[in-house]
Amino acid sequence: TVLMLATPARIAGCQKVVLCSPPPIADEILYAAQLCGVQEIFNVGGAQAIAALAFGSESVPKVDKIFGPGNAFVTEAKRQVSQRLDGAAIDMPAGPSEVLVIADSGATPDFVASDLLSQAEHGPDSHVILLTPDADIARKVAEAVERQLAELPRADTARQALSASRLIVTKDLAQCVAISNQYGP
Repeated sequence: TVLMLATPARIAGCQKVVLCSPPPIADEILYAAQLCGVQEIFNVGGAQAIAALAFGSESVPKVDKIFGPGNAFVTEAKRQVSQRLDGAAIDMPAGPSEVLVIADSGATPDFVASDLLSQAEHGPDSHVILLTPDADIARKVAEAVERQLAELPRADTARQALSASRLIVTKDLAQCVAISNQYGP
């Protein structure tokens, strides 16, 4: 998310890019922020972060635009501030986070697990799907997900999302693509 939001902001010529994330902020997020030239990082998340960014606080500056994912409360907070005359512009109201990964036998299970968990941790209504023709990859990804969950600050939220998620073993990659096209054309 940091790379996908901070990079376009820099390309667009934004003079100042700030980041809010609930504590503790993972080292990977801090590294990505440094890499992308984020000037300030604040240990706050949720609707409170949206309010702080929209109106300013003692420690968080008021901003012109607020971009990024969040749960239903974040989405509602973004909607409300964007409708005020003095409010910040937003990217767009988001629904539940979702990801569908197609992985073949050459996939790295730890990377696939990270991709799945990066969306699962956004909220209990997130949709996470793995399609693979390789049962061994499915098993290894499931094991990697469990290992990584043990280290994830939002593990409870991710577990809720994963309870309604799927690892699907198909007969071949063509079937993976067909299912993907039906799921999200």
